[in-house]
Amino acid sequence: MGIRQSSGAVTIALCAAACASVSAQTPTTGSATLLGTNCAAPPSYHCPDTNCDTAVITQPGNNVELNTRRTYFLDCPSDYQPGDKVNIVMSLHGFGSYANWQRNYAPFFDVKDERNLIVITPGSPVRFWSAADDEYLHNIVDQVVASVGKENVERFILAGHSQGGMTSRRLVCTDYFRDKVDVRISLSGGRVGPSEAAGRGFADGGPPVWQRDPDDPPSPPANFRMPQGDDNPPGGDCDYSFIFTAGEYETIPGEASPLADKFQCDARRKEEDILDPQPGYVWDASRQDPGTDGWGRYPRSGRAQVYTYPNCQDGRVVADVVRLMKGHTEGLEPNVTDKLMELAVSARGGKISDGEWSPPALPAGPGSPFASN
Repeated sequence: MGIRQSSGAVTIALCAAACASVSAQTPTTGSATLLGTNCAAPPSYHCPDTNCDTAVITQPGNNVELNTRRTYFLDCPSDYQPGDKVNIVMSLHGFGSYANWQRNYAPFFDVKDERNLIVITPGSPVRFWSAADDEYLHNIVDQVVASVGKENVERFILAGHSQGGMTSRRLVCTDYFRDKVDVRISLSGGRVGPSEAAGRGFADGGPPVWQRDPDDPPSPPANFRMPQGDDNPPGGDCDYSFIFTAGEYETIPGEASPLADKFQCDARRKEEDILDPQPGYVWDASRQDPGTDGWGRYPRSGRAQVYTYPNCQDGRVVADVVRLMKGHTEGLEPNVTDKLMELAVSARGGKISDGEWSPPALPAGPGSPFASN
């Protein structure tokens, strides 16, 4: 995770964010709403291009899951109308992070119109995920799918950063998610298959400069190695497309892929690089004195390498995206964000629309928050 701080006044940021939130929740004439969100309004609490204030990125969400009474963010295509075909994305934050930091780290809401995305960004009150959160996540999916209609869900995409990515691995083949997830995106959250630590340091950059004895040389930062699970078979005992991305300075994916083997894909192929003149929105200001390349530094423009395993069976997609000269916490650049979703929506879908599962009916009647959906 990370907290991006700015030199701007907190009061101004809070006012701007609050105004955006009110706008997002107030339907305009002829606009469609989804679970209380005005799809035609600009996304609330969207970071600016620079200086995203802490008061913005720590927001927990402006929708409420009514059974657990916990909040989450919901973003929908600006021209959404009932009956439209959509791709649903659930995006999980990492350890110590916040829903809105994740939402701006992986800003899928920026491409929601082009890719027909409904983006769910939940948050954990203890800022990490465990089985205690599963009911809350299930309930959100139930409500969103019931609102749009299961027959209109082209793909369900489960994404997560860091511990959120490892949580996606825990969840993907559970009884609830195995017949729903078409695509899993691991954002620096562990690869299915071999990977190598880059050796550029990770979370421990050493003591702050002001606490150091000038005569003592700094200790080299500890290298991070993503823990490998004991899944059998690799990736779990269910089928889904898999897209992995990480910074070059944290983890380097190997050439082999058990999922590519499983789906009998062709050998790995390098695609055209992604060029990003613009940086991402967020970073971790709390670990820059000193920082490490592996953990991540300030947002900046970027270049990313794309590797795919073509011609997989059953329309599956297996791919790796390596962000050059980046670490764990620099927010995704715009064209990387779009490429991840381009890959995801090119994959086979239909688990929800074609499957036997149906969501519980939404409460209806006067006063119900679901009555207008």
